[in-house]
Amino acid sequence: MNASEINKKWTALQQETAKQFEMEIPDIKVLLFLIGVQELGKGPMKFNKRQKEELMHIATCRLFSAMGFYKLEGLDQDGWPHWHLVNPIPNYTLLEQEMIIKSLIIDYFDEVYQ
Repeated sequence: MNASEINKKWTALQQETAKQFEMEIPDIKVLLFLIGVQELGKGPMKFNKRQKEELMHIATCRLFSAMGFYKLEGLDQDGWPHWHLVNPIPNYTLLEQEMIIKSLIIDYFDEVYQ
């Protein structure tokens, strides 16, 4: 996908997510949080600040696993997934990082929800 396609699909995903969850238009952090909750697999529940950060980390690892950067090691005793960095992530510019993450989030939602 080129940047124009990514931005068009990104806007559509944001709007659909806002509608589905009856919320304001979500940013990248909110969508990473939602992916983290989905990957944790425990359903909706209350999370403290540290757990929210861990959920976003889980989401980031899950997304970048599609590019071969992370591999799932397994679950800990509480059922939280743990990932292992298998290939170093290149030093992307901020714009490249944003486009890659948006593209990976779009692909994730396409894969999981359609």
